Amino acid sequence: MAFQMICSSIILLIFVTIPPLTEAILDPHYYDKPCPQAENIVSQTIRNASTFDPKVPARILRMFFHDCFIRGCDASVLLDSTPESKAEKDGPPNISLRAFYVIDEAKTKLEKACPRTVSCADTLAIAARDVVTMSGGPSWEVLKGRNDGRISRANETINLPAPSFNTSQLIQSFSKRGLSIKDLVALSGGHTLGFSHCSSFEARLHNFSSVHDTDPSLNVEFAESLKRKCPEPNHDQNAGQFLDSSASTFDNGYYKQILAGKGVFASDQSLYGDFRTRWIVESFARDESLFFSEFAASMVKLGNVGVIENGEVRLNCRVVN
Repeated sequence: MAFQMICSSIILLIFVTIPPLTEAILDPHYYDKPCPQAENIVSQTIRNASTFDPKVPARILRMFFHDCFIRGCDASVLLDSTPESKAEKDGPPNISLRAFYVIDEAKTKLEKACPRTVSCADTLAIAARDVVTMSGGPSWEVLKGRNDGRISRANETINLPAPSFNTSQLIQSFSKRGLSIKDLVALSGGHTLGFSHCSSFEARLHNFSSVHDTDPSLNVEFAESLKRKCPEPNHDQNAGQFLDSSASTFDNGYYKQILAGKGVFASDQSLYGDFRTRWIVESFARDESLFFSEFAASMVKLGNVGVIENGEVRLNCRVVN
């Protein structure tokens, strides 16, 4: 799955512990007694924000992925940088993350209703489920009881999967987090709500190789359409392409586009070119209900990655207590 754009001109050697699936015990009813209104507060905040900004669902879903893939689902992506330390949100692939204010608003309401109770990590996990559901996708019970992390380092964002990854690289990245090949393909379907700027895929459009100017796995007409949106040189930093033709609706259109050679990222299209993932792509393209059930199951599994027991419940999601 292409979560980021990597600046590869500088090779950084970084020693990072990749978060495995947690052994911490999470519970869908964790807040039933201390804060029974928690999920309703988050849901209403998300709905209100999405009414004013239709990009909120895609942004919140991407934020959750980027949080869980670094130090696990500990809300470290929400922490602001300090004079002493540059935080994850200011790492190269996260510069384009938006909608932090939505989580801030939900957290403010939660603190007013149930002080020092609901973690920022759980708030983000609930929000990720809600944006999928309100966009027409599946729902699932969010397991809760996560603590918030105290560490956030920008240089660790190099461990996010890049849009240029091939399937072997993607499988390795997901496997390190305890996620299977099926999880990889299912979670990649989150791109059904996505948009990408040209910088993340323009290498496929111009001077692709010594043999091909354009990536030959791209549909020819689609490639020409992308070239018009992302000419060389490109002076419009806001130019880009939706990753799915129905980008505001959570559906299986993403997989249908891949079958047609219209995967925007090289990493997306590679899923159809590899025998290990091709059959799953085809299955999800044929059967939307199958995709929905597998996506929901994989989101629960993703939400278990690297959950910590020795953290805290932040009062403000942007700063440690």
